[in-house]
Amino acid sequence: MENDDAARRLSVWLDHFATAAATGDQPALVSLFGTDSYWRDLLAFTWNLHTAEGQQQIGETIQATLERVQPKAFVLHAEAQHIEGMSEGFFSFETAQARCVGHLRLKGDLCWTLLTSMEELKGFEERKGRHRVLGAQHGVHRDRQTWLERRQQEEAAMGRDLQPYCLIVGAGQGGLALGARLKRLGVPTLLVEAHERPGDSWRNRYKSLCLHDPVWYDHMPYLPFPDDWPVYTPKDKMADWLEAYAKVMELNVWTSTICQKASFDPKRGEWTVEGMRDGKPITLQPRQLILATGMSGIPNEPNFPGMERFGGEQCHSSRYKSSEAYRGKKCVVIGSNNSAHDICADLWEKGADVTMVQRTSTHVATSEALFKFGTSRLYSEEALDRGITTDKADLLNASVPYRLMPEILKPVTASIKAADAPLLERLEKAGFLLDFGDDESGLFLKYMRRGSGYYIDVGASELIANGDIKLRSGVGIHEITSDGVVLSSGEELPADLIVYATGYGSMNGWAAKLISQDVADNVGKVWGLGSGTTKDPGPWEGEPRNMWKPTRQEALWFHGGNLHQSRHYSQYLSLQLKARMEGIPTPVFGIPQVHHLA
Repeated sequence: MENDDAARRLSVWLDHFATAAATGDQPALVSLFGTDSYWRDLLAFTWNLHTAEGQQQIGETIQATLERVQPKAFVLHAEAQHIEGMSEGFFSFETAQARCVGHLRLKGDLCWTLLTSMEELKGFEERKGRHRVLGAQHGVHRDRQTWLERRQQEEAAMGRDLQPYCLIVGAGQGGLALGARLKRLGVPTLLVEAHERPGDSWRNRYKSLCLHDPVWYDHMPYLPFPDDWPVYTPKDKMADWLEAYAKVMELNVWTSTICQKASFDPKRGEWTVEGMRDGKPITLQPRQLILATGMSGIPNEPNFPGMERFGGEQCHSSRYKSSEAYRGKKCVVIGSNNSAHDICADLWEKGADVTMVQRTSTHVATSEALFKFGTSRLYSEEALDRGITTDKADLLNASVPYRLMPEILKPVTASIKAADAPLLERLEKAGFLLDFGDDESGLFLKYMRRGSGYYIDVGASELIANGDIKLRSGVGIHEITSDGVVLSSGEELPADLIVYATGYGSMNGWAAKLISQDVADNVGKVWGLGSGTTKDPGPWEGEPRNMWKPTRQEALWFHGGNLHQSRHYSQYLSLQLKARMEGIPTPVFGIPQVHHLA
């Protein structure tokens, strides 16, 4: 009965919204939202990833978009629910340009949260299902081209006779996910990758690397992992999957290709990108340039006094490959987040004498507890049994505005913390400095705010707790000597190897390197929410800075994140790019001001 009442309330709200939208009654639309309400729009109204908070901002969004968007045909989906005193459910609707889906939560009869998400452009749908291409040409035809010949012709023409509309720099999971979506939309696209093979960004890392997120969270678009795929994917298996994905999805990927210089001509609306492919110069002229290099920028290479005189080996964690040569040798890893832990464990497994230098506190959560109290709610076999598909999980995940996440995640973090308590107590006894976010909201928001400061424990924490990995915490680096590291405490650690797990800069560092510092500064910092917490300075943005949406540099885009984000948000980026290629008007509402350059 409660679910029947929820369906009734949601239907009434949608009917009122549709009626007010059809008559252009903006005050009536605003009155449907509570004082404390949130509207997250993914392209459908704003051609942006934009969250309006409170009635005033919601009114401004309606005023700026309603006449153009013309929303209509609202239909509530069958699975409306009454949960924790609220009515919530999915619905579909149309705009003048697109077919869309939404999610609505009501407190009483007023909206608390609204998600509106563009799914496909009218007249430019993906050719799938009943609309898939025929493929083989049955019958007898003179000078017939086989599929292989057509594919080889396309590969030979791309970047030479045919300039790509989109050039994607990077063929990791982000670039490949976006490339696959653009392929389905008929957008001529070329991916360029510095490594020799797609997937090498995983394949060439240290041997013990694996995904810390579970398989249900990590599917690529269109081609989910088989149902016997391991819960946590080893890095070489992931690399092979990405390489196979590029081939199966028929993506145009140039490997061993380095982009060296790019410039944009606003009169022609075109980029000129110069680089090297297999040691030979190339020039490309795409209309859209997408930097798909993850959610991190260029490695933060430290500049500690004395580094030039160190007689052993030293490298940033991004260049660390293997522990094979360090059995019985002394190794110092500076840092205490995911990479630092993984590298310490990798070295310990090969018999090295390893010391971690922890300069600031780190959030630690075991993969088991994170899955049990966090991810599994939407991404698990149990979630699938409840009818929560990957697409539905992505939308439910997106339906929670970032402003609300701290209060929602604090009890989740507390549950994880309680489950992990025995390990955490032993870590603290060993001297490890722990935190759970500035506001105790946990790992996900640390990731969204700063992209660092955490470790998902897959084994290294036990080694630290029992002393197998030595620890020096709460200290800085005074200098590097010819044979070791001098800490700010005055202690000297002898070392044959030093690994600097010192993180990465903002993604706009790639724009500075490839295009110019002026363009990087015009775009501003990439990633973070403006939460005012450590390494995420305010003011509040409400959405990740500059990710998957228009930037203040025309025709320049940033795409990346974890596998879940690469899968989900590649949908919205591909629709924005397709619309621009087809000349569909895309007036963007709500591009924020730039407050931070890096």
